[in-house]
Amino acid sequence: MLRSTGSSALNFGEAQGANTDKDYINKASISLKEFKESRVNLKILSKVDYGNASRRVELLDELEQLIEL
Repeated sequence: MLRSTGSSALNFGEAQGANTDKDYINKASISLKEFKESRVNLKILSKVDYGNASRRVELLDELEQLIEL
């Protein structure tokens, strides 16, 4: 979970500093994939009832909003 969320933030930061549109699209699409991976991880954690349920719901909501951007 930490890897996929951390990677998304780093890739998005790189996208913001991209020199070309193609580079921006590439980095942003990698970020999107990482956000989706994090969403799957949270859903798995929910299925096994791991951690704080309300915090998982909050994080899942945030991820859904980021994915929609």
